[in-house]
Amino acid sequence: MRHSTSQLLSISLGLLLGSSEAASIPRKETCTKTKVAILGAGVAGITAAQTLHNASIHDFIILEHNDYVGGRMKHTTFGKSSDGKPLTVELGANWIEGLQNPSGEINPIWRLAQKHKVKNTYSNDSAIITYDETGASDYTELIDLFDEKFEIASQEAGYIFTENLQDTSTRAGLSLAGWKPKRDMKMAAADWWGWDFETAYSPEESGFVYGVAGNNATFKHFSDETNLVIDQRGYNAWLVGEANEFLKKNDPRLRLKTTVKKIEYTTKGVKIDTNDGCVEADYAICTFSVGVLQNNAVDFKPTLPRWKRQAIEQFQMGTYTKIFMQFNETFWPEDTQYFLYADPEQRGYYPLFQSLSTPGFLPGSNILFGTVVQQQAYEVEQQSDEKTKKEIMEVLRSMFPDKHIPEPTAFMYPRWSMEDNWPVGMTLEKHQNLRANVDRLWFAGEANSAEFFGYLQGAYFEGQEIGERITRILKGEESEQSQQMKRYKTLRGTTEPEEHDAANGWSTPLDD
Repeated sequence: MRHSTSQLLSISLGLLLGSSEAASIPRKETCTKTKVAILGAGVAGITAAQTLHNASIHDFIILEHNDYVGGRMKHTTFGKSSDGKPLTVELGANWIEGLQNPSGEINPIWRLAQKHKVKNTYSNDSAIITYDETGASDYTELIDLFDEKFEIASQEAGYIFTENLQDTSTRAGLSLAGWKPKRDMKMAAADWWGWDFETAYSPEESGFVYGVAGNNATFKHFSDETNLVIDQRGYNAWLVGEANEFLKKNDPRLRLKTTVKKIEYTTKGVKIDTNDGCVEADYAICTFSVGVLQNNAVDFKPTLPRWKRQAIEQFQMGTYTKIFMQFNETFWPEDTQYFLYADPEQRGYYPLFQSLSTPGFLPGSNILFGTVVQQQAYEVEQQSDEKTKKEIMEVLRSMFPDKHIPEPTAFMYPRWSMEDNWPVGMTLEKHQNLRANVDRLWFAGEANSAEFFGYLQGAYFEGQEIGERITRILKGEESEQSQQMKRYKTLRGTTEPEEHDAANGWSTPLDD
């Protein structure tokens, strides 16, 4: 989940798929007809298309708002290398998380990254130095203590899960395990490192059972290894490589720079209106993020049913912003990957910096990038670059009081970045409503994955499953009815009306 951000253009890979040519193909005024319309060319969309292709179904069209394939795997050039050439940094997804378990089961993202030779380096969470406002201050024992308490909390979450007990917040779960940072700002920094850095949300805002279960699905099912992608082609090199296996150069089935405006769905088919015409499809797969759906960026006709809208509105999208800085020297320890800062007043105030100048990454680049999430990220994205640079330089100079820290020679951060999070009160049934199709309009994406929400592998598995379901329908292997996804039109609470009584501490009549 450690990812996100900006609207700068990806350069190096779009040409492989003929970005400009594909977008400039003249459109007829009448709607283009196709068997399957795939809305979005991220991991879920491309995987769904590939699944159809592998089943010999080639009549599909992919509509993508951006000018590149990759979704939130988005990169740009930044700064310069020692030879004067610009460097590529990731604005969005940056890590391959959970690689392969001892039994041999492999994360598909790791498999495909290896297949396409995507350069990456192991992120060593132990290669960390901790700081406060006075400079280096070793409180790594608090990081170890958090890990210890989190393990206890995880066992409790497992008990709640298997016994079907009521869920709570991750903060409550951690507190019951004995982890209570309160106003200890060094504990707060360890708390941020242990939870927010992975989820982009605080423990107070995160559901306990599925927050922990989602973490375990990746890091205990596959492995606890996390690798940072530093490939100068961009992280999306593997997805572009996969797309090139079934899409020709300038393939008219890939329509980049195409914005979906309206989706009309029925039991007979789906019509999609775009900025460039319309498409009529027997089936459509919508891979838009929860954030896009929540912001009413697309007009659905008819309006999505209440059970669907409730699930969309309850799921969370957090903000995760990376701030890149290049200096004329590396003033921080070159053998260290992470620098954790405990602000004396505010939890999560420029709390983490990562070195790309470290051996194995982009040595000699003198690049450091910081990460902020949620409220701090909102504030940073609303203010000017100059104000952010001033604030961040003050933090760095307090962390390294004995160093002369020059102004950065390059400074950049995007204002685009969202992370999926399982919120407090979200049940598996309500999450299934997020996944479920409505007539012939289907949904896929990493937020739809109950096990791997917020991870690229979640998008991969969801795209694959929906592609397989539609394949079975189109090939007549299964009836359309049998392939409908489960949904819960009525989700009831745990308290019956008659239980609102004095014995349960409720004395006011319900009709007051």
